[in-house]
Amino acid sequence: MTHAPAAARVLLASALSVTTLLTAAGCVADDRNVPRALPEAVSQPPEPSVSASSSASAGERPAPSPPTLSEAQLREALITDADLGEPWTTGQGAATWRDGLLKGTTDDPECRRLLDVLYTEELFGTPAGPRVTATLDDTSNDTQLRYQIAAYRPADVGRALDWLGTLPEKCARFEATTPGAGTQLVEVARLPLPEAGDARAAVRLRMTGEAPDGTRTAFTLNLAAVRVGEDTITLTNAGFGTVLPEVTQAMTQLGADRLAEVGRQVRLRV
Repeated sequence: MTHAPAAARVLLASALSVTTLLTAAGCVADDRNVPRALPEAVSQPPEPSVSASSSASAGERPAPSPPTLSEAQLREALITDADLGEPWTTGQGAATWRDGLLKGTTDDPECRRLLDVLYTEELFGTPAGPRVTATLDDTSNDTQLRYQIAAYRPADVGRALDWLGTLPEKCARFEATTPGAGTQLVEVARLPLPEAGDARAAVRLRMTGEAPDGTRTAFTLNLAAVRVGEDTITLTNAGFGTVLPEVTQAMTQLGADRLAEVGRQVRLRV
Protein backbone atom coordinates (compact mmCIF):
# COMPACT_ATOMS: atom_id res chain seq x y z
CA MET A 1 0.00 0.00 0.00
CA THR A 2 1.24 3.45 -0.85
CA HIS A 3 1.18 5.77 2.11
CA ALA A 4 -0.09 9.36 1.88
CA PRO A 5 2.77 11.85 1.37
CA ALA A 6 4.64 12.60 4.56
CA ALA A 7 3.84 16.30 4.36
CA ALA A 8 0.12 15.56 4.12
CA ARG A 9 0.26 13.22 7.10
CA VAL A 10 2.14 15.78 9.16
CA LEU A 11 -0.35 18.48 8.21
CA LEU A 12 -3.31 16.35 9.18
CA ALA A 13 -1.69 15.25 12.43
CA SER A 14 -1.06 18.90 13.27
CA ALA A 15 -4.66 19.81 12.50
CA LEU A 16 -6.00 17.02 14.64
CA SER A 17 -3.83 18.07 17.57
CA VAL A 18 -5.28 21.60 17.64
CA THR A 19 -8.67 20.52 18.98
CA THR A 20 -9.93 17.31 20.56
CA LEU A 21 -11.72 15.25 17.93
CA LEU A 22 -14.63 13.10 18.95
CA THR A 23 -15.40 9.43 18.52
CA ALA A 24 -18.78 8.30 17.38
CA ALA A 25 -19.29 5.85 20.27
CA GLY A 26 -22.44 6.74 22.17
CA CYS A 27 -22.89 9.98 20.20
CA VAL A 28 -24.49 8.87 16.95
CA ALA A 29 -27.35 6.61 15.95
CA ASP A 30 -26.80 2.85 16.05
CA ASP A 31 -24.66 1.97 13.04
CA ARG A 32 -25.07 -1.55 11.82
CA ASN A 33 -22.08 -1.41 9.47
CA VAL A 34 -19.10 -3.69 9.99
CA PRO A 35 -16.30 -1.83 11.81
CA ARG A 36 -13.59 -0.63 9.47
CA ALA A 37 -10.15 0.82 10.03
CA LEU A 38 -9.60 4.54 9.58
CA PRO A 39 -7.78 5.77 6.46
CA GLU A 40 -4.02 5.90 6.99
CA ALA A 41 -3.90 9.70 7.14
CA VAL A 42 -6.67 9.99 9.76
CA SER A 43 -5.65 9.48 13.39
CA GLN A 44 -7.90 7.76 15.91
CA PRO A 45 -9.56 10.65 17.81
CA PRO A 46 -9.60 10.80 21.62
CA GLU A 47 -12.68 10.47 23.82
CA PRO A 48 -15.67 12.69 22.99
CA SER A 49 -16.36 16.07 24.52
CA VAL A 50 -20.01 16.99 25.02
CA SER A 51 -19.53 20.65 24.12
CA ALA A 52 -17.70 20.08 20.86
CA SER A 53 -20.72 19.41 18.64
CA SER A 54 -22.71 22.60 19.00
CA SER A 55 -22.65 25.63 16.78
CA ALA A 56 -21.01 28.75 18.18
CA SER A 57 -22.18 29.26 21.76
CA ALA A 58 -23.27 32.54 23.24
CA GLY A 59 -19.83 33.03 24.76
CA GLU A 60 -17.93 32.64 21.49
CA ARG A 61 -16.83 35.75 19.67
CA PRO A 62 -16.55 35.33 15.88
CA ALA A 63 -13.15 36.07 14.41
CA PRO A 64 -12.84 39.22 12.29
CA SER A 65 -14.08 38.65 8.75
CA PRO A 66 -11.27 38.20 6.23
CA PRO A 67 -11.26 39.91 2.83
CA THR A 68 -13.38 38.18 0.21
CA LEU A 69 -11.46 35.22 -1.15
CA SER A 70 -11.19 34.60 -4.89
CA GLU A 71 -11.98 31.27 -6.50
CA ALA A 72 -8.27 30.49 -6.78
CA GLN A 73 -7.75 31.26 -3.08
CA LEU A 74 -10.70 29.08 -2.10
CA ARG A 75 -9.21 26.24 -4.14
CA GLU A 76 -6.05 26.51 -2.05
CA ALA A 77 -8.19 25.66 0.99
CA LEU A 78 -9.78 22.51 -0.47
CA ILE A 79 -8.91 19.12 0.96
CA THR A 80 -7.55 16.47 -1.40
CA ASP A 81 -7.15 12.71 -1.57
CA ALA A 82 -3.60 13.21 -0.23
CA ASP A 83 -5.10 14.44 3.05
CA LEU A 84 -6.97 11.15 3.48
CA GLY A 85 -4.54 8.72 1.90
CA GLU A 86 -5.45 5.38 0.38
CA PRO A 87 -7.99 4.10 -0.53
CA TRP A 88 -9.38 7.59 -1.26
CA THR A 89 -8.99 8.98 -4.78
CA THR A 90 -10.21 12.01 -6.73
CA GLY A 91 -13.88 11.44 -7.61
CA GLN A 92 -15.03 10.82 -11.17
CA GLY A 93 -18.53 12.26 -10.80
CA ALA A 94 -21.64 12.14 -8.64
CA ALA A 95 -22.30 8.84 -6.88
CA THR A 96 -24.99 6.64 -8.45
CA TRP A 97 -26.99 6.58 -5.21
CA ARG A 98 -27.69 10.33 -5.26
CA ASP A 99 -30.74 10.16 -7.53
CA GLY A 100 -31.93 6.81 -6.22
CA LEU A 101 -31.96 7.71 -2.52
CA LEU A 102 -31.52 11.41 -1.86
CA LYS A 103 -34.17 12.56 -4.34
CA GLY A 104 -36.81 11.41 -1.88
CA THR A 105 -39.86 12.93 -0.26
CA THR A 106 -41.81 12.71 2.98
CA ASP A 107 -44.89 14.31 4.52
CA ASP A 108 -43.20 16.30 7.29
CA PRO A 109 -42.04 19.68 5.86
CA GLU A 110 -38.92 19.90 8.04
CA CYS A 111 -37.78 16.40 7.11
CA ARG A 112 -38.64 17.01 3.46
CA ARG A 113 -36.47 20.12 3.58
CA LEU A 114 -33.62 17.98 4.92
CA LEU A 115 -33.93 15.56 1.99
CA ASP A 116 -34.03 18.49 -0.45
CA VAL A 117 -30.88 19.96 1.09
CA LEU A 118 -29.04 16.66 0.86
CA TYR A 119 -29.97 16.25 -2.81
CA THR A 120 -29.37 19.82 -3.98
CA GLU A 121 -26.40 20.49 -1.66
CA GLU A 122 -27.88 23.94 -1.02
CA LEU A 123 -27.94 24.13 2.77
CA PHE A 124 -27.37 27.90 2.73
CA GLY A 125 -28.96 28.86 -0.57
CA THR A 126 -27.14 30.62 -3.39
CA PRO A 127 -23.59 31.72 -2.51
CA ALA A 128 -22.62 35.39 -2.65
CA GLY A 129 -19.44 34.65 -4.61
CA PRO A 130 -17.44 31.76 -6.05
CA ARG A 131 -17.96 28.21 -4.90
CA VAL A 132 -15.36 25.46 -5.14
CA THR A 133 -15.94 21.73 -4.75
CA ALA A 134 -13.83 18.63 -4.24
CA THR A 135 -15.21 15.13 -4.75
CA LEU A 136 -13.33 12.18 -3.24
CA ASP A 137 -14.22 8.51 -3.61
CA ASP A 138 -13.41 5.48 -1.49
CA THR A 139 -13.84 2.92 -4.25
CA SER A 140 -13.14 0.00 -1.92
CA ASN A 141 -16.12 0.96 0.24
CA ASP A 142 -18.62 2.57 -2.17
CA THR A 143 -18.54 5.88 -0.31
CA GLN A 144 -18.11 9.44 -1.53
CA LEU A 145 -17.05 12.64 0.22
CA ARG A 146 -18.21 15.98 -1.20
CA TYR A 147 -16.46 19.10 0.11
CA GLN A 148 -17.55 22.63 -0.78
CA ILE A 149 -16.44 26.13 0.20
CA ALA A 150 -18.41 29.29 -0.57
CA ALA A 151 -19.27 32.66 0.96
CA TYR A 152 -22.71 33.29 2.44
CA ARG A 153 -24.10 35.92 4.77
CA PRO A 154 -23.11 34.90 8.33
CA ALA A 155 -26.68 35.52 9.54
CA ASP A 156 -28.04 33.12 6.91
CA VAL A 157 -25.42 30.56 7.86
CA GLY A 158 -26.29 30.94 11.53
CA ARG A 159 -29.99 30.30 10.89
CA ALA A 160 -29.22 27.23 8.78
CA LEU A 161 -26.85 25.80 11.39
CA ASP A 162 -29.44 26.36 14.12
CA TRP A 163 -32.02 24.54 11.98
CA LEU A 164 -29.62 21.67 11.34
CA GLY A 165 -29.14 21.32 15.09
CA THR A 166 -32.88 20.81 15.62
CA LEU A 167 -33.19 17.87 13.19
CA PRO A 168 -32.07 15.05 15.53
CA GLU A 169 -35.20 15.88 17.56
CA LYS A 170 -37.63 16.96 14.81
CA CYS A 171 -36.68 14.24 12.33
CA ALA A 172 -35.31 11.53 14.59
CA ARG A 173 -37.30 8.83 12.71
CA PHE A 174 -39.45 9.20 9.60
CA GLU A 175 -40.30 7.37 6.40
CA ALA A 176 -39.20 8.66 3.01
CA THR A 177 -40.30 7.56 -0.45
CA THR A 178 -37.33 7.30 -2.79
CA PRO A 179 -37.25 6.85 -6.59
CA GLY A 180 -34.80 3.96 -6.58
CA ALA A 181 -35.13 2.22 -3.21
CA GLY A 182 -38.83 2.43 -2.36
CA THR A 183 -39.83 3.38 1.17
CA GLN A 184 -36.93 3.95 3.53
CA LEU A 185 -36.81 4.36 7.29
CA VAL A 186 -34.71 7.46 7.99
CA GLU A 187 -33.02 8.05 11.34
CA VAL A 188 -31.23 11.31 12.14
CA ALA A 189 -28.77 11.75 15.02
CA ARG A 190 -26.41 14.45 16.21
CA LEU A 191 -22.83 14.16 14.97
CA PRO A 192 -20.26 15.74 17.32
CA LEU A 193 -17.69 18.03 15.71
CA PRO A 194 -14.42 19.53 16.96
CA GLU A 195 -14.41 23.23 17.87
CA ALA A 196 -13.44 24.26 14.34
CA GLY A 197 -14.12 27.66 12.79
CA ASP A 198 -16.57 30.21 14.17
CA ALA A 199 -19.77 28.14 14.11
CA ARG A 200 -20.61 24.56 13.18
CA ALA A 201 -23.24 21.81 13.18
CA ALA A 202 -23.51 18.25 11.89
CA VAL A 203 -25.94 15.34 11.66
CA ARG A 204 -25.65 11.66 10.85
CA LEU A 205 -28.44 10.18 8.76
CA ARG A 206 -29.21 6.48 8.30
CA MET A 207 -31.60 5.07 5.66
CA THR A 208 -32.68 1.43 5.79
CA GLY A 209 -35.30 -0.50 3.90
CA GLU A 210 -35.93 -2.83 1.00
CA ALA A 211 -35.69 -1.84 -2.66
CA PRO A 212 -38.41 -2.94 -5.12
CA ASP A 213 -36.18 -5.81 -6.30
CA GLY A 214 -35.98 -7.16 -2.75
CA THR A 215 -32.47 -5.89 -2.04
CA ARG A 216 -31.97 -4.70 1.54
CA THR A 217 -30.55 -1.18 1.76
CA ALA A 218 -28.39 0.38 4.45
CA PHE A 219 -27.18 3.87 3.58
CA THR A 220 -25.36 6.33 5.86
CA LEU A 221 -24.71 10.04 5.31
CA ASN A 222 -22.78 12.50 7.48
CA LEU A 223 -23.54 16.18 6.84
CA ALA A 224 -21.29 18.78 8.47
CA ALA A 225 -20.97 22.53 8.03
CA VAL A 226 -18.58 25.04 9.57
CA ARG A 227 -18.30 28.80 9.08
CA VAL A 228 -14.86 30.38 8.98
CA GLY A 229 -15.22 34.16 8.79
CA GLU A 230 -17.26 34.98 5.68
CA ASP A 231 -16.78 31.54 4.13
CA THR A 232 -18.52 28.29 4.93
CA ILE A 233 -17.46 24.67 4.43
CA THR A 234 -20.14 22.08 3.68
CA LEU A 235 -19.11 18.43 3.80
CA THR A 236 -21.07 15.27 3.05
CA ASN A 237 -19.58 11.83 3.56
CA ALA A 238 -21.94 9.07 2.48
CA GLY A 239 -22.42 5.64 0.97
CA PHE A 240 -23.55 2.05 1.43
CA GLY A 241 -20.29 1.04 3.05
CA THR A 242 -18.94 1.95 6.47
CA VAL A 243 -19.10 5.75 6.69
CA LEU A 244 -16.71 6.66 9.48
CA PRO A 245 -17.68 9.72 11.56
CA GLU A 246 -13.97 10.18 12.39
CA VAL A 247 -13.27 10.99 8.72
CA THR A 248 -15.95 13.70 8.73
CA GLN A 249 -14.64 15.11 12.00
CA ALA A 250 -11.00 15.10 10.91
CA MET A 251 -11.69 16.70 7.52
CA THR A 252 -13.89 19.35 9.15
CA GLN A 253 -11.05 20.31 11.50
CA LEU A 254 -8.37 20.20 8.81
CA GLY A 255 -10.51 22.09 6.31
CA ALA A 256 -11.40 24.85 8.77
CA ASP A 257 -7.76 25.30 9.78
CA ARG A 258 -6.64 25.39 6.15
CA LEU A 259 -9.31 27.91 5.17
CA ALA A 260 -8.41 30.13 8.13
CA GLU A 261 -4.74 30.00 7.12
CA VAL A 262 -5.53 30.98 3.53
CA GLY A 263 -7.53 33.93 4.85
CA ARG A 264 -4.69 34.91 7.15
CA GLN A 265 -2.21 34.89 4.27
CA VAL A 266 -4.53 37.05 2.18
CA ARG A 267 -4.85 39.60 5.00
CA LEU A 268 -1.07 39.75 5.33
CA ARG A 269 -0.77 40.61 1.65
CA VAL A 270 -3.37 43.39 1.80
